[in-house]
Amino acid sequence: MKILVLNCGSSSLKYQLFDMENEEVLAKGLCERIGAEGSVLTHKPEGKEKYVKEAPMPDHSTAVQMVLDALVDSDHGVISHIDEIGAVGHRVLHAGQKYSASIIVNDDVKKVVRECFDLGPLHNPANLIGIEACEKAIPGKPNVAVFDTAFHQTMPEKAYMYAIPYEYYEKYAIRKYGFHGTSHAFVSARAIEFAGLNPDNSKVIVCHLGNGSSISAVVNGKCIDTSMGLTPLEGLAMGTRSGDIDPAVAQFIANKENKDINEMLNILNKKSGMLGLSGVSSDFRDLWSAAEKGNERAKMALDVFCYRVAKYIGSYITAMNGVDVIAFTAGVGENDHDVRKNVLSYFGYLGVELDEEANNKRGEDRYISTPNSKIKVVVIPTNEELKIARETKELVEK
Repeated sequence: MKILVLNCGSSSLKYQLFDMENEEVLAKGLCERIGAEGSVLTHKPEGKEKYVKEAPMPDHSTAVQMVLDALVDSDHGVISHIDEIGAVGHRVLHAGQKYSASIIVNDDVKKVVRECFDLGPLHNPANLIGIEACEKAIPGKPNVAVFDTAFHQTMPEKAYMYAIPYEYYEKYAIRKYGFHGTSHAFVSARAIEFAGLNPDNSKVIVCHLGNGSSISAVVNGKCIDTSMGLTPLEGLAMGTRSGDIDPAVAQFIANKENKDINEMLNILNKKSGMLGLSGVSSDFRDLWSAAEKGNERAKMALDVFCYRVAKYIGSYITAMNGVDVIAFTAGVGENDHDVRKNVLSYFGYLGVELDEEANNKRGEDRYISTPNSKIKVVVIPTNEELKIARETKELVEK
């Protein structure tokens, strides 16, 4: 079976086409600047030259059709007919409390995605448009929604409830939901397998560190806590997000600067984090370069990031009453050996020993702890698209 995986953002569409017989990626690509000037499709078929097409993409429906056309093109396509696609898996940001697992799309699923527009205003509308575009372009083929929040729905009340008047939970379902769930599910399962743990007796912490970052605590394969909240703003300091702050900070700045709550949320989401602290960049490569040249604010930003990561890991070790494996993943987690080293330096008291040589390698599942380390530490490259493809295949073959 061949499965197309789509990840629709507010103005972008990422895709991969899998042959699930061997889980091979046949093609992948990206549509950028949907609904704006300068729209472009970058298509990368396996074993062929990259193909770039600049053309108007007024909406996601047009982008989906361009992707399908590229996949069957005689020169840079990888399938002969669109009917070869057996199903489409969609990354969908938010399902509220309705769904705790992936599901084949029907009218009720689309209704839930629509009801969660206010919880995921940038992503859920685009996710729904992508689903409906595929229903129109490939009629009769099953579409599967794989929710970013689903993996975290196993959290207990004590982890997901906010200490605000209970009526707001009853009226608006305000609670912690968590994000990056597909990545946390993939990496935690792979870490258990890689470390040879018993899936029914395992404690794993996953550090998904990138421009957006989150950490999860996973006991026996189920999430019991995670750092992001009602929205992705809670938790770690990130590329441009503030992460945890005293809520009164927003009111204080708003009063001083004559800003409303929407302007404040824009500042906390897009102008804070590493960018706001350093004044240099949200890109960790730029921050390390600046720090090496003596930029004290860049160094401070990196120190804040690593300290916050270590604090969350420590709190989750407490929540799980121990840990077997700490796993690093995503852009920073997989590639930034200095971040990993700095974070792990806080855990010498627990007997964590870093293997410097292994830590400096890239691009493979590996231990970065020594054989004598009392806690195993691994790097597991995440593969959210493959996880979506696997869940789609499992559902449509039931």
